[in-house]
Amino acid sequence: MVNQSAIPSTIDEPPYLRGLNPPQREAVLTTDGPVLMLAGAGTGKTAALTARLAHLLYTRKAWPSEILAVTFTNRAAREMRERVGRLVGDAVEGMPWLGTFHAIGAKMLRRHAELVGLQSNFTILDTDDQLRLLKQLVVAADLDEKRFPPKQLGGLIDEWKNKGLTPRDIDAGESERYANGRGGELYVQYQARLRAVNACDFGDLLLHMLVILKTHRDVLEQYQQRFRYIMVDEYQDTNSVQYLWLRLLAQERRNIACVGDDDQSIYSWRGAQVENILRFEKDFPGATVIRLEQNYRSTPHILGAAGGVIAHNSGRLGKQLWTELDAGEKVRVLGVWDGPEEARRVGDEIEAARRNGTTLDDIAILVRASHQTREFEDRFISIGMPYRIVGGFRFYERAEIRDALAYLRVINQPADDLAFERIVNVPKRGLGDKALARIHQLARAEALPLTTASARILDTDELTAQARRSLGRLIGDIARWRDMAQTLPHPELARQLLDESGYTAMYQAEKSVEAAGRLENLTELVRAMEEYESLGAFLEHVSLVMDNEGGRNDPQVTIMTIHAAKGLEFDTVFLAGWEEGLFPSQRSLDEGGTKSLEEERRLAYVAITRARRRAFILHAANRRIYGQWTSSIPSRFVGELPPEHIDTETSMSGGESLWCANWSERADPFADVARGTGRGPGWQRAAGQMGGSSFTTAPKRIVESRASAVSLGNKGRGDLSVGQRVFHQKFGYGAIAEIEGNKLEIDFENAGRKRVMDTFVTLS
Repeated sequence: MVNQSAIPSTIDEPPYLRGLNPPQREAVLTTDGPVLMLAGAGTGKTAALTARLAHLLYTRKAWPSEILAVTFTNRAAREMRERVGRLVGDAVEGMPWLGTFHAIGAKMLRRHAELVGLQSNFTILDTDDQLRLLKQLVVAADLDEKRFPPKQLGGLIDEWKNKGLTPRDIDAGESERYANGRGGELYVQYQARLRAVNACDFGDLLLHMLVILKTHRDVLEQYQQRFRYIMVDEYQDTNSVQYLWLRLLAQERRNIACVGDDDQSIYSWRGAQVENILRFEKDFPGATVIRLEQNYRSTPHILGAAGGVIAHNSGRLGKQLWTELDAGEKVRVLGVWDGPEEARRVGDEIEAARRNGTTLDDIAILVRASHQTREFEDRFISIGMPYRIVGGFRFYERAEIRDALAYLRVINQPADDLAFERIVNVPKRGLGDKALARIHQLARAEALPLTTASARILDTDELTAQARRSLGRLIGDIARWRDMAQTLPHPELARQLLDESGYTAMYQAEKSVEAAGRLENLTELVRAMEEYESLGAFLEHVSLVMDNEGGRNDPQVTIMTIHAAKGLEFDTVFLAGWEEGLFPSQRSLDEGGTKSLEEERRLAYVAITRARRRAFILHAANRRIYGQWTSSIPSRFVGELPPEHIDTETSMSGGESLWCANWSERADPFADVARGTGRGPGWQRAAGQMGGSSFTTAPKRIVESRASAVSLGNKGRGDLSVGQRVFHQKFGYGAIAEIEGNKLEIDFENAGRKRVMDTFVTLS
C-alpha cells in the first residue's frame, strides 16, 4: 500500500486528486516501481490515469519528454492530452511521447531507419497500396489469385508481425499456411520489396523497432534512460510485439504503470493476448496491483448479473465491482418465439420507454454478429423508429449485400445497367474498364441494355479472346439463372447464384474474420428473402428500405456489435440473440475451444456492463435457417446469470413456450440435432458444459414429450407413426409423411412439408 503520510492533505492537495476514491488515489501516488491498475468497467480508470500523469508532471518527478504514455487510439491520446492540459496547463504540450503505439513507433523508427535498411523519410503504406504490392508478388510467383488471395497473404503477414516474427522466424509449419508452403518465401520477398521502395506497413512500425532494440544495445539503453516513467492504457489489448517492445523499454527503471481489465479482453482476433495482463506480476516481480472496483455507471443488479457470468472464467485475476447507486431494476431475460418477434418485442419496449421520457439516443441494441441487425432494421423502418448503425453500414448498404442484390436485380430486370456494371467484374473476371467502355459504346450506339450489348459484342473482335470467354460465361450464366427463376424459389435461386458465380468462394478463400462476417451477412440476406412471395417483392422492399434514411440529426436508437460498443454506455441496452451457436459463437468455439469460450464470456460481461439503468437479454426458441425453422436453446451465459439479479419472462406470439422445463434437459447431445446445424461432437461437448438453472414452464404434455425423447437419445418417440395426425405450435396441424430417428417429415395443412423434431409435436 502507498505510504499514507505521503498523501497530501485535502486542504492543500492539488486539484487532480479531488474527487478520487482511495484506490484511485493510490494508483496516482504509487509512482515508483511496476504498477498494474486493474480497472473494472465504469470504475473511472481514465480519471485515475490522467491524474497519475498530471501528478508526475506537477511534482516534477519527470520532465514531459521523459514520460512515455501509450494508448490504442488517437482519440484516447487526444482525450488524455486534453484532460492533463486542464489539470497542469501547458506542460502537456511538451510531451512528444504521448500517443498510440504506431505513432510512437513511427517517431522512433524515423530516428533509426538506417539500422533496418530504410531512409528516415520512408513511406507508410495504406491498405490499398499494401494489397497492390501483394498482388504483384502473387502474380510474379505464378499463383492463382482466386485460390490464394493476396488479401489472405496480407492478413497472414500482419499476424506474423503482431507476434513479433520476422521472415527468418517463420518455420515450415507457419509457411504452410499459404500457397502450399510458400508463405515464408513470399514474406521475405514482401519485406525486400518494401525496403526497395523505402516503405513499411503499419506492422513494421513496431516490428522494426523491436528488432533494433534487440540488436543494438546502445539504442535500447538510450530509450531506457530517456523514459523515467512508462504508462500504458488498455493493457489487456496488447499483442505480442507491443508486449515485447514495452518490456524491453521498462526493464531498466521498472517504472511502468499499466491500466487494463482482463475481463474486457475481447480482441484476440486482432492479435490481442489476455495472457499479457495475467502475467504482469511474473514479468515485473514486486509489482503493486491496485483494483478499481467502485463502479460509477451501472446499478447493483446490472453489476451483479455481469459479475455472475464472468465469475465462470478461470483465466482472470478477479475483482468484485460494487456501486453506491440505488438497486434499480433487475436485468430482464426475455424468451421469444423467433427472430421477428425478438425485433417486435424490442421495438415495443423502446416505444414504451420513449413514451416515458427516455430519449432514443440513450438506447442501444447490441448484437454478437453484424448480420443480426437486419431483423431490427426492417422492423424499425416498418414502424418509423429512427436508428443508426455504429461501426458499420446499414445491412443493405454493405458491399457484399449490394453486390448480391445487383446480381438479383439483373435477373429480375435485364435492362438494369447499373446493377450489371457492378457485377460484371465481381468477382474478378478480367473484364476491366476498357472492356466495359466498349460494351457501353455499342449499347449507346444501338440503344441496347448492357446485357444485350454484351451478348452482341461476343460476335465481334472488339474484345480480347480472354475477355470474350469471361463475358460469354457471365452472359450465359445470367440467361440460365433467369430461366431458373421461373421455377426455383427465389431464396434457393440466390443461394445457387452466389455459389455458381464464384462470389461465395471469393470470401471463403480469404479465411479472415471480416470475410466470415460477410458470408454470414449473405446467409442472412437469403434468409430475409424467404419472407417475401417473389424476387420482385423482395427487391421492392429493399428499395423502400434504402430510401428511408430519416433525419440524421434527430434522436436515434443505436444498433451495433458488442465489439464496437466497448467503451460506450447507454441508459437502456437490449442484448439480442443469446442462444447457443450464436452467442457464444459456434465458429469461435470450433476454432479456439475453451480459450475462445472464455473470451466469449468476457464479451457477455462487456455487453451487460454497457447498461447504466436497464438491461434486457433476449433469446429465441426458433431461428429460420435456409428456409427451415430450427429450434434454438438459450445461451449457457443465460444459465450463468444469478437468479437474484434477473427477472425471467416468456413472450410467445404463437402460444405457450415449447421449451423444456429446465436447463439440464436442454444440455443433452440431442440438442445439436434439435438446432438443425449439422454440428458434430464439438457442439455436443459445448452443450454438455452448461450448468443448471430453471427457466420457463412449458405445457405439461410438451415437457413430458421432450423428456421422453431425451431419454431415448436420437432414437425418437415410440408413440408416433407415418400417417398420424399431429399438431405443431408454429405450423399447426399436419400428417406425418416420414420418420427418421427423432426427425419427422410432416405435411402441414397450411405450411406445406416441413422437417421438424418429434419433441415439438403433440398428438392431435
